Amino acid sequence: MNIINTAKNIILQLGFLSAFVLFSNHVKAQFHQIKNDVFWDTKDGKPIYSQGGGIFTFKDPDSGLEKYYWYGVHYKGAELYRANPAITQERTNFLDVSCYTSTDLVNWTMEEPVLTRAEIDKNFPRTGWVGRLGVAYVKSLKKYAMFVQHNDQVLITVADKPTGPFKWHQRISMKEAIGTSNTGDQTVFTDEDTGISYLVYSYGQGRNKIYISEIGEKNGKVDLLDCTQVFRGRGREGNCMFKYQGKYYLYASNLYGWDSSYAYYLVADDIRGPYTPTNKMLITQGSMEDYAHITQTGFFVNVKGSKQETVVFCGDRWSDFAGNGLGYNQWCPLSFEGEVPYFNSLNSWKLNESTGEWNVASDNNYVKNPSFEADRRHIPSPVKPIKEQLLAWHSKVLEGNVIVVADKDTPVLNYFNTEADRKHVIGEKSLNITDAISFKRKVFQTIESSPYVKLKDGNYHLTAKIKSSGTFQKLEMYAESGVDKKTHPINTHNNQWKTIEIKNVPVVNGKVEIGFVVYGDAEAHCWVDDVSFVNAQN
Repeated sequence: MNIINTAKNIILQLGFLSAFVLFSNHVKAQFHQIKNDVFWDTKDGKPIYSQGGGIFTFKDPDSGLEKYYWYGVHYKGAELYRANPAITQERTNFLDVSCYTSTDLVNWTMEEPVLTRAEIDKNFPRTGWVGRLGVAYVKSLKKYAMFVQHNDQVLITVADKPTGPFKWHQRISMKEAIGTSNTGDQTVFTDEDTGISYLVYSYGQGRNKIYISEIGEKNGKVDLLDCTQVFRGRGREGNCMFKYQGKYYLYASNLYGWDSSYAYYLVADDIRGPYTPTNKMLITQGSMEDYAHITQTGFFVNVKGSKQETVVFCGDRWSDFAGNGLGYNQWCPLSFEGEVPYFNSLNSWKLNESTGEWNVASDNNYVKNPSFEADRRHIPSPVKPIKEQLLAWHSKVLEGNVIVVADKDTPVLNYFNTEADRKHVIGEKSLNITDAISFKRKVFQTIESSPYVKLKDGNYHLTAKIKSSGTFQKLEMYAESGVDKKTHPINTHNNQWKTIEIKNVPVVNGKVEIGFVVYGDAEAHCWVDDVSFVNAQN
């Protein structure tokens, strides 16, 4: 054997191995796009139907490698709305509990349904509601346990593998523990530092109390081991939590039924509290501009990368059944100033699961509430939430009737799109600029850098869809930044939806005002929908 040649071969092989390792790390450490406001698919193009669930990290029984397992409810209504977003469905209709797996939180593989309607029906034939759920691993029983809202109680099903199939285990009433047989809303939270899982849930009537119960084994069965009340105050739903930098964050939404909401939170050093501020939840900054990207709180995922830890807010976009935009799952990253969280409402962003880093995608739409779906009632509204203006937008009356809550002469600021409209624009609502008398009005939104998302200086494209009727003296879209203002006169005769655009809007100092100026005769109407402000380099 030639020692010199052998040494050369070893060196070459080591060099190749080093290059391979570097290449492998480079491939793994990629930024993958998370695009909100669209329907999601698996990596092989199958529709994702997963709501009211959670993402949990378990070892794959076959490979032994850790994976993300995303569980959620699959409703027939979700299928129907996706097939035709022009119609809001009247019912949800539970089909099964779905499961998707991933190693990077973006590219998902659909597994077989983990809990079927047939499995529930053979044990309980009168199922009406199947809702929020989560999965915990019960070590003493070597079982994966799924806790599910089921009619007026909590259903527990178990499986030998994280991909199921989950089988009926027991159905428990919460009455002895909290006074109602059902939970108001619930999720499962697993503390990665201890491996212990908990059910986080609210009181079943009024939902003005929130509880935490440890999940474990009792009398040979999976059960709840205790019950600690951690909040009593205003009604809350969408209860869920995460842990960050040693602190426990308890989250919830307003009690608005299917509607979107601010994201509320409390903080504690111990999972059982005390949570502060006492019985008074704080609003997460950044969630106020568009009701947490038009969602209810769903669950959270902690991405603990090699460079940073990112907490991802996973919101559910509900309705009965949908109508409030496209996509059921809206994920946005949180930022922190000390222990204070900040909600970054993004239409499009990128996540590197390996490093934990994230950044804003080039095609992000910086407009908040761009399709006017955040407000589920006519605005101004005297019904909760009482509101005078559309969320994220301001209507300034230059001439005409003033905008006042509960005034019979006040103009209505949003329009309920017809089925015919919704074949051209997104969702149930659009901006409505009109009055019963001659009027002059300016409707605008200021877009600017936030503490964690910069509106970079440069050129952007402003687009919107417009429809109008009646007589106008002035009708235009505009964008203004610094001393530069660009306008686009709008044809006053648009009886069909038309897309208009202002190209290459210059942004300076990270701030721009966009909007519409309308001078119209009595009963003239201008409707606006699907506004976007996107970097011109996209």
